[in-house]
Amino acid sequence: MKISTKGEYGIRAMIELAHRYGQGYVQSAEIAAVRDVPENYLYQLLITLRKAGLVRSRRGPQGGHQLSRPPRRISLAEVVIALEGPLAPVTCVQDEVVQDCVFCDTCVVRDVWQRVTDATRQILEETNFEQLVERERERQSAAAAAS
Repeated sequence: MKISTKGEYGIRAMIELAHRYGQGYVQSAEIAAVRDVPENYLYQLLITLRKAGLVRSRRGPQGGHQLSRPPRRISLAEVVIALEGPLAPVTCVQDEVVQDCVFCDTCVVRDVWQRVTDATRQILEETNFEQLVERERERQSAAAAAS
């Protein structure tokens, strides 16, 4: 699994929305400026995140975007899957893919890919946006103290 620009930018946007959780709707221009994401691209990512049930959006002068639930209840796995698709590095370990491979019952490498997928899923599911916001605050404080 490789995280593309789509995933990276979407995660940045979600971290910004997690920082501002409980403060109302945030304009996409603000998110784009703070997180260095092209606004037109961000708009498309926010649509995907909204369709996945992770973000709420409202039009108008008081509109914008916000998380659909508390940051502690949104895992990094949900966002990565919404933006990038399945976590599996190869299709033969995806649950929803029919096993077309003639070696699927005897393939020993498939077992390795399954373990990689399971470990990746576990790490991403255990990581939520509240944790990411807290880590970012800690690093920002440490960087400010060091300068």
